[in-house]
Amino acid sequence: MITIYAVPISLYCAKLRILLRHKGLQWSELSPPGGYGSGEYKKIIPSGNLPAMVDGELTLADSEVIAEYLNEKHPHPQMLPAEIDQRARARERSRFHDTRVEPELRKLFPFIDGKKPDADLIEHQSMQISIRLKQLSKFSLNPDTAFNDRLTLGDCGLPITFVWIDALTPLLQLKIDWPDSIFTYRQEIETYPAVAAEIESYRPILNQWLKSLDR
Repeated sequence: MITIYAVPISLYCAKLRILLRHKGLQWSELSPPGGYGSGEYKKIIPSGNLPAMVDGELTLADSEVIAEYLNEKHPHPQMLPAEIDQRARARERSRFHDTRVEPELRKLFPFIDGKKPDADLIEHQSMQISIRLKQLSKFSLNPDTAFNDRLTLGDCGLPITFVWIDALTPLLQLKIDWPDSIFTYRQEIETYPAVAAEIESYRPILNQWLKSLDR
């Protein structure tokens, strides 16, 4: 059985669970021994990254690499399109989430434990997240090139980031401009059972974690 090292609140661990659910794979999920980044955990996963996967003799510690590996080893349902240009689009969407959308959200994390954010910073990050969503809608969610009635590797990270944006909007008074095409895209991907199940599980964990912080 596949073993996943993860923590419940991790966005990237949730991203991996969507893929596992969609493919109907069985897995066991463990917390990193000694905690995230600990010396004990690094004896198993040298980088200390989460999520990490152990599959037989193979150990991997990057969500994107794990996703590509599992999609090749367990090709049904296939999560990359057959057409080369559509595969590129799916990968582009995934990379854009990991390197552009999520990092703008992450810049707000220092302020969710009660540290008073500067109003200018909140306004700036609201604008930056809105810009990234607009860019995503322009280059990667063209109706002719995106979705195509299947969940792809490019669609696994975005739903959880959207949940984070929802949660932080009232908390930090964000002002996010959601393009109509992103709203439509979100509605579509949330119809997939794997996405819906992960969101149903993840959202209360996130909300409880936010409430537990000393604000």
